[in-house]
Amino acid sequence: MIADLKPYPVMRDSGVVWLGEVPKGWDVLRGRQLFEIKKRISGELGHPVISVTQEGLRVKDVESGEGQLSQDYSKYQSVEVGEFAMNSMDLLTGGVGIATSPGVTSPDYRVFSIRDKSGSCDRYMLHALRMLYRNRGFYSWGQGSAQLGRWRLPRRRFNDFPFPVPSFTEQAAIARFLDWANGRLERTIRAKRKVIALLNEQKQAIIHRAVTRGLDSSVPLKPSGVPWLGGIPQHWEVRRLRAAVTDCVNGIWGGEPDGEFDLTCVRVADFDRQNLCVSLSRRTTRSIPISARTRRLLRRGDLLLEKSGGGERQPVGAVVLYDLDEPAVCSNFVARMPVAAGYHSEYVNYLHSALYANRINVPSIKQTTGIQNLDGKSYLSERVAFPDCAEQRAIALFLDGESIRFAETFSRLEREIELLREYRARLVADLVTGKLDVREAAGRLPDEALLDTAAADTDLSDEMDAADEEAVG
Repeated sequence: MIADLKPYPVMRDSGVVWLGEVPKGWDVLRGRQLFEIKKRISGELGHPVISVTQEGLRVKDVESGEGQLSQDYSKYQSVEVGEFAMNSMDLLTGGVGIATSPGVTSPDYRVFSIRDKSGSCDRYMLHALRMLYRNRGFYSWGQGSAQLGRWRLPRRRFNDFPFPVPSFTEQAAIARFLDWANGRLERTIRAKRKVIALLNEQKQAIIHRAVTRGLDSSVPLKPSGVPWLGGIPQHWEVRRLRAAVTDCVNGIWGGEPDGEFDLTCVRVADFDRQNLCVSLSRRTTRSIPISARTRRLLRRGDLLLEKSGGGERQPVGAVVLYDLDEPAVCSNFVARMPVAAGYHSEYVNYLHSALYANRINVPSIKQTTGIQNLDGKSYLSERVAFPDCAEQRAIALFLDGESIRFAETFSRLEREIELLREYRARLVADLVTGKLDVREAAGRLPDEALLDTAAADTDLSDEMDAADEEAVG
């Protein structure tokens, strides 16, 4: 049905550079003509706090200390059901959404509603606003410092911004079609995400088996005395986790780059958790004095332990391997752990991955504020089993091969998800700016409630079978 969409028969110049031609009969209205900006300070506590994200609005969990929370929500502004909330302070990574429940949001955000409910469809306007964020349509109207991530859309410019406006009936048709198409695309994306999660579980099971039983299933086992380990190969030895490292020294954040003592600083955000290594695609540079680098300079083969951060779904305590040659330090939320002689870095890295998957790190987590902190001494006191270094190397080599096969499948699935997102963004842009005529197609849409929901499960099963064969075959 999407492939059958055709251009409008008659177009006209909109008079707006970014918009180009629009269908004959469409209006171009300024923000002040469409929206009424609200500014109601709550003045009291006890309201749900609404966060504006790229995916829409969500209620913050204030009790968990999630995010950077204000100490006085009475200064926040009210948001009523059906009103828009927009992060107009950040045109680079901000977002917009419609409130489905009342609450309060940051006084720096913009809250507004449609002036004429009979002439404008809120769902169409939401699609248009989100398209303008994704495609940086607001960007040239902004001001501030893009380098500092503070590129905002002032109220005056929001009021002057030109929006494409078809008739209410056509707005509703476009919104209906986009909601339907987005539902189908989102189900496909979720199915692929679930395949990735299931394959991750399969990969983790392979790692767990290798670092607790070895590669030879015929080797006799003996009791380890460690509940989560169970039986281990007879020739393996149970030791404290700390035996495999020579140090566990916290990193340093340093100062702003000064051109003299600048050095790459590895953050938790640089942890490639899927590949258990460091990715410096977004490099952070800090000024680190020579005196502060002692014991902190990273070397290839070091392990990095996440000491602070995390959350309920992703607790603190992840470990990755530093497999780069360039000099660097880690941030104050990370600890450097050089691997001891007689231990193989890649093997110990896989071992930590198995511990994390089994949540062995969780008992060592302390949380007195909104940030989780890992007690490194407690965590490194956990008992694990080690083969000799030669067997560690063989196991790591085997797991490297398995990881490569899984990584290829993950990469394919992630690329497919990215293409689906790009296609969705293009479709939204084409419809809300009048490049494709959706009126007839929207009228032929099936009732969403009558769609065969089993189709998504069938797609997932087929996807899983194909991905499973690719990953292990």
